Amino acid sequence: MYKHLLLFSAVLFLSCASNAQNENRSYPIQDESLEVAYFASGCFWCVEAIFESVKGVEEAISGYAGGTEKNPTYRQVSYGQTTHAEAVAVYYDPTVVSFQELLTVFFVSHDPTTLNRQGPDRGTQYRSIAFYSSASEKQYIEAYIEALTQSNVYDKPIVTEIKPFDVFYEAEAYHQNYEKNHPYDSYILSVSIPRLNRFKAALPELLKTADAHEH
Repeated sequence: MYKHLLLFSAVLFLSCASNAQNENRSYPIQDESLEVAYFASGCFWCVEAIFESVKGVEEAISGYAGGTEKNPTYRQVSYGQTTHAEAVAVYYDPTVVSFQELLTVFFVSHDPTTLNRQGPDRGTQYRSIAFYSSASEKQYIEAYIEALTQSNVYDKPIVTEIKPFDVFYEAEAYHQNYEKNHPYDSYILSVSIPRLNRFKAALPELLKTADAHEH
């Protein structure tokens, strides 16, 4: 984790000045002051909660992305009947948190070396994907992965997909804020909360004030 933090500092030093608005993004939340980034790294209940703990993130929405089928349902995606992955749309204030910092959140909060798996969840719907909406975002992702590889942060190769953002389908309403709304769900207790707490312990400097005192 120490190597991750060094990379985090390096990425900020090299690229904080550039966080250009992207014209091809979709905005279910109508707030022109916010940017939106898309990530997939396992069960979206977990991923949504992680990003919502980050300062500058106004909202994280669970959904489906990375595939070709139109209007997929949770049943279809969770049963591996589509080419989509469970993903999140992260709405953030770029004056508070940068895309580069969100990229660090993404890599620190999951294992990017497990192919089609995250924790107990297996299947292509749980694969690791970093989506980009501009050439600069693609460059940041590629550079970050290269830095992780050269620094030997992991014992195995990184299998995170780098994909151009196409379309994001918002998941059914009952999936939104699932961890907050179902704190005693067995999966939340055994998987989501421990994963969230590990992330909070790793990057306390990126947490919202309330979240920084909870872990």
